[in-house]
Amino acid sequence: MRRLVARILADAFEVEEADDGARALALVATRPYDVVVTDIRMPGADGFELLAAVKARAPATEVVLMTGYATVQDAVRAMKQGAFDYLEKPFDPDAALAVVQRAAERKRLADAARLAAPPGDEDAFHALVGRSAPMRAVYRLLEKAAAVDATALLTGETGTGKELAARAIHYHSPRRERRFVPVNCGALPGELVESELFGHARGAFTGAAAAKPGLFQEAEGGTIFLDEVGELPLPAQVKLNRVLQEKEIRRVGETQATPVDVRVVAATHRELRDEVRAGRFREDLFYRLNVFSIALPPLRERPEDVPLLAAHFLEKHARALRRTLRGFSPEAMRVLAGHAWPGNVRELENVVERAVAVAGGEQVEPDDLPPDLVASGAAPATGPVLAALPYKDAVAGARDRITRDYLVALMTELGGNVTRAAERAGLERESLHRLLRKHGLRSEDFKPGS
Repeated sequence: MRRLVARILADAFEVEEADDGARALALVATRPYDVVVTDIRMPGADGFELLAAVKARAPATEVVLMTGYATVQDAVRAMKQGAFDYLEKPFDPDAALAVVQRAAERKRLADAARLAAPPGDEDAFHALVGRSAPMRAVYRLLEKAAAVDATALLTGETGTGKELAARAIHYHSPRRERRFVPVNCGALPGELVESELFGHARGAFTGAAAAKPGLFQEAEGGTIFLDEVGELPLPAQVKLNRVLQEKEIRRVGETQATPVDVRVVAATHRELRDEVRAGRFREDLFYRLNVFSIALPPLRERPEDVPLLAAHFLEKHARALRRTLRGFSPEAMRVLAGHAWPGNVRELENVVERAVAVAGGEQVEPDDLPPDLVASGAAPATGPVLAALPYKDAVAGARDRITRDYLVALMTELGGNVTRAAERAGLERESLHRLLRKHGLRSEDFKPGS
């Protein structure tokens, strides 16, 4: 299959082949590519790992996945993670060539746009997106963290992008050719934490029918990402502290230690200093983890990034769901800009993905957003958020807000009587009806007793 695809593309492109995922990771780590065509299921590293590595190292490189019928759902999930498109096997050679040509054209346009941008005008660092001052400061710290082989601690509220930051550190570091192993410490069963992290010997406990390597050994030579490290039970904290100190692990049920060469990047949404004072987190482990600390800012502290992030997620999910959308209406963008985003970037992405799925027109309208979001985003955008919008969108948003306020006042004053309201406003009755519908208002809601 690999040789067939290479022959299909050879007339139009310079093609290099990799016979497994590990070789592909090595190639993308050493030189730039316009397009990567990869199967999902491969030895060495699967298509998802390769996709993450490509997008972390070179976000503009496009990835096309090949998949069988049984893994189409995986391919759709990969597109949500940044893949350009997928080819379902068996595929027509002309169709395959057309998909890769479209991907290459997209990469060419992205390169042209980047060259045309003012020097230093960077809106992203790998998979992280944002041009605000807080995010630019984060990008600088991530680059420094990637350049040294020290333990790093990422802090920030849930949904701020800590795993994306950890991947950026790994794929920008000298360890990028080896594995990145993410671990959700909060999801590990308490009685199995040590076995999962460090492995166990055969017969170490009931059910241990065979010896098993731990996640630290799986990450040998690469990076292990300990997400929500503050959730680890105290006994596991003791062993983790020893691993960081001695650079060796001891499987459950064994007395002999095994050296490991692994970089640790940890993350937490908790304030670990408070956890130390409360006796829930070991002070010595905190200081070993907190060698290179990076705080990810909540979205409410960088509101000027909301329009940029929303556009990024719209493009990503429209491509994954094969929808054609031109963007957000000014009123919809005003709603997004006015929301406080307690769930941070993750909440924004979920809202945009839902909007892409339900939008019935050529752009996302307020009706495509969750009703509670529309209510919370009713306040006018000010300051950095307003400055981040194009002039016409900012003016249109203000006009829509004034129009809605006027309609509410008018209908309240006249008790929902559309005929009298139209006369007072100097509008045709049908024109007033259209305005009410556009702004989500119903005349019956203003009638006495409603």
